[in-house]
Amino acid sequence: MKKTREFLESIGMPTGDAYDLKTSEKRFSDGAQYRFEVPGIQGPGTMKALLEAINSFEHHIHRVTQTKGIMMVSNEDISQMVALAEEWKVELVLAVGPRATYDTSASVHTPEGQRMGYRLRGQEQIVRAIEDIKRAAQLGCRSFLVYDEGCLWVLNEARMAGEIPADCRLKISAHTGHGNPCSGRLLENTGANSFNPVRDIQLQMLGAIRQAIDIPIDVHTENPASSGGFIRHYEVPEMIRVAAPIYLKTGGSVAKTHSWESTEADAKQRAKQVMLVKRVIDEYYPKAIYSAKGSVK
Repeated sequence: MKKTREFLESIGMPTGDAYDLKTSEKRFSDGAQYRFEVPGIQGPGTMKALLEAINSFEHHIHRVTQTKGIMMVSNEDISQMVALAEEWKVELVLAVGPRATYDTSASVHTPEGQRMGYRLRGQEQIVRAIEDIKRAAQLGCRSFLVYDEGCLWVLNEARMAGEIPADCRLKISAHTGHGNPCSGRLLENTGANSFNPVRDIQLQMLGAIRQAIDIPIDVHTENPASSGGFIRHYEVPEMIRVAAPIYLKTGGSVAKTHSWESTEADAKQRAKQVMLVKRVIDEYYPKAIYSAKGSVK
């Protein structure tokens, strides 16, 4: 395999997974190594409950992500979530609505068809996805969760052409199913502002991805039962060390599925999960640099 590894090195790719687990010297623009993201917050009520619970712990997070889709949320609710994000100084990420699981095709619900993830079928779905982003952008949101590589490409083109605001940020979901450095580089070059690899990515794989890209990597510290249910709290210090800058996606184990309709009680439990992960970081990697409240870029 020597010649293949030499070729990969010649094009700026890792020669294999990073079993040496080198410390990443890359950082967020504020010099920090890690931030917290809480996914699966579907509306303003649960978002408010989450942020208040986090505040009661005298702590802060940096991102709140809605996953059911923009088209599933009213204008009033989006406006309220945007206002909460401004008040509490967090980044609000809203998900593209159109996706395979909402489409009229039954393929994605079959054992083999599940491989398509949430990707879009047909150009009409692309049109609808762009319309979803335009609507949320008009209501003040600037960060979006994307599930399809072609959709990422066209949204980046729209961003450059002024069809959507130039300051929109595009986050790639784990549901696109990518988990290697070459895919990470492709997504970064296509316009991704952060990349969520597959949920069970191992440390040596994560380290190799970090070598290949500069954008933040979003990593699940825990998961709903529908995507494995595994909890990786004790791995988090090493995740930060080898993959900085990194968003720690925490609180997922509270939900049963990706698009779980979290209650206010669920939101408070997600806040508790954030604190459990923070305790592990403070105990085992106290020198890790944490972004201040309000950090986005």
